[in-house]
Amino acid sequence: MFTGIVEEVGTVVQTSSKQNVMNLTIECDDILKDIHIGDSISVNGACLTVISFTDKTFDVQVIKGTENKTYLSELRKGSEVNLERAMPSQGRFGGHFVLGHVDEVGTIKRIQPSANSNIVTIQCTSDLTNQMVQQGSITVDGVSLTIFRLGEGQFDIHLIPETKRATILSTKKIGDKVHLEADMLFKYVQKAISKDESGLTREKLSQFGF
Repeated sequence: MFTGIVEEVGTVVQTSSKQNVMNLTIECDDILKDIHIGDSISVNGACLTVISFTDKTFDVQVIKGTENKTYLSELRKGSEVNLERAMPSQGRFGGHFVLGHVDEVGTIKRIQPSANSNIVTIQCTSDLTNQMVQQGSITVDGVSLTIFRLGEGQFDIHLIPETKRATILSTKKIGDKVHLEADMLFKYVQKAISKDESGLTREKLSQFGF
């Protein structure tokens, strides 16, 4: 479980593939302070497992199923990545519930600078925008962000200076890909509405604060 609050930007220093498994070696600082074999690390929003580490790098593997749902196979030596360790049970919860299971790869369609932020429009499928609500949460490349405008098959986020400083989103350009994960809580509510026959409706959920 993650929060979508990026701890550090790491750098891919080596990639290799063997028997349909991709290996990434990532250089970083903070993530290594209490790392262990088997730890879960969010790499650009994808939950990956640490298989080895040194005092400067750690290794994770990307299996074919994960590779097919992400753009991790396009990472190369020198690529920067957002990193977050799994949330500790005693930790402060700063973002929202993030599983690290990428739903879809979106595409940046527009970047519009404003007075104190960049407004970024991301295109995705209508199936994914149907799992979003305006002013709700969305994970973009592992970053917990607020949906400021929601349309059919696209949505806007605002990148404030701190988010641009602390993540790789400041380097993204029009046409670049991003990993997207819809809010887990919304998914559970949506499933409850579609299957529950006890009279649970969207109106009732709204009354209860959902």
